[in-house]
Amino acid sequence: MEQKVNTENGNVAIDFPGDGSYNQRPHSPTFGHVQWSKFTIENQTPHEQNDSGVNAEVKKRRTPIEWSKKYFLEGQALTSTQTQALDKLGPNAPWHEKLIVKHRRLVGVAIPFIFFQVIWWSCAIKYDFWNLFPDRFYISITMIFGSLVAGMTSEGGGAIAFPVMTLVFGIIPAVARDFSLIIQSCGMTAAAFTIFWMRVQLEWHSLIFCSLGGIVGMVIGLEFIGPKLTPPQKKIGFVCVWFSFAFALFLLNLYHKRKTYKVIPDFKLWKMIVLLLTGFSGGIFSAIAGSGVDICSFSILTLLFRVSEKTATPTSVVLMAGNTVVGFYWRQVIQQAVSADAYYYVAVCVPIVVLGAPLGSVIGTHFHRQVLAGLIYVLDTVALVGAYAIVPLTKALIGTSVGIIAFGFIFFGLITYAGQKIMEGIEDEMEQFPQTQVNCEADGKQNRDRNNKQEEETRDIDLGQLNVGFSSATNVSRQL
Repeated sequence: MEQKVNTENGNVAIDFPGDGSYNQRPHSPTFGHVQWSKFTIENQTPHEQNDSGVNAEVKKRRTPIEWSKKYFLEGQALTSTQTQALDKLGPNAPWHEKLIVKHRRLVGVAIPFIFFQVIWWSCAIKYDFWNLFPDRFYISITMIFGSLVAGMTSEGGGAIAFPVMTLVFGIIPAVARDFSLIIQSCGMTAAAFTIFWMRVQLEWHSLIFCSLGGIVGMVIGLEFIGPKLTPPQKKIGFVCVWFSFAFALFLLNLYHKRKTYKVIPDFKLWKMIVLLLTGFSGGIFSAIAGSGVDICSFSILTLLFRVSEKTATPTSVVLMAGNTVVGFYWRQVIQQAVSADAYYYVAVCVPIVVLGAPLGSVIGTHFHRQVLAGLIYVLDTVALVGAYAIVPLTKALIGTSVGIIAFGFIFFGLITYAGQKIMEGIEDEMEQFPQTQVNCEADGKQNRDRNNKQEEETRDIDLGQLNVGFSSATNVSRQL
């Protein structure tokens, strides 16, 4: 939107072309006020760019096809580099360039799939993995769904594997936790490669600082906290915490037109500290249940910093991939405590998850953020109901679970409230920006006019009157 400034007669008038509407834009201290419009275009989510303002016509009811396209074929949120590459791809481009740019998704899924399949098949032939399937095929079937969810949402494969293995199949939590760490270090790593390859929009502040905090939290959780919890406490605690988060996210998304961002706006030191603490807490959860840093990062990004689910989801996938590698390394190399059963379960699932997780990440990048949030509601609610139906409940365990849920409601509610206050501060700053920009432009124009006038007056001075030996009739330019 261009704006014209008229400074005649000392008055400043703004002319906004179009229908007279004006959409507020987020502030970016990184780029500064000078590059405001460029930042807002790149940082906005698609539904915000298409806001029509106060003079918009009432939208017509969508047909089923239009509804499906909106929520399931919204399109990927790609980086500007990949978007420019797609725009510049011509019909006469070489075949390899078309393959890399136009069919980037297919290549991104194929590379990790082929890599892990070669390794798995060579090991399966060498060590005869076929005998493991008759007694463990149910885990393979579980991870068909679990791997898709892992790549598609912030829940991670462990959020499916851990409750199903412990609640449905009666596997001890330590084995389920180790299995979750190992299988996600394969599947989530494959999905992370696909996300990087497709150049999907990520929140790099969260990746860096949550990863650092997650490493410390993972080590402390494996060494000191996890061994002190009983299996029922681990099962109930896991599902109660994330049900509280899902409920808070549901309340937030009741306001469908809420403003969201692709990255954290106005990044400051205190936000870095929050991300470090988030990673630390998530690392402890991952050490207990095999999953957690991804959901912690997702909750802070969406509730506190109002980052869109389309950015928070792939960010959580990449974050969990790195955190599970650290956990697997610590359990196997430092503690040397991974059981053989965990490896057997991994052996029957690797060829499935290395396809399902990258495929899920591709599918998830096309879904509307409300669909991604809806999947989280369903998964966390089913896990909570299943836990109460299967886990033997005592009075102490019931009281603990109710206390966790109540504390979770309060905690995530406070985060949501804080996020709203942060948004109000950003919006107040946005309201002040247009007038500040206009005043700066008006002052700049007046200064330029004043300088031009002074230059013209300087040219009109007869230098001969100021210097002895010069004649007023002499052409000053020639003497100079």
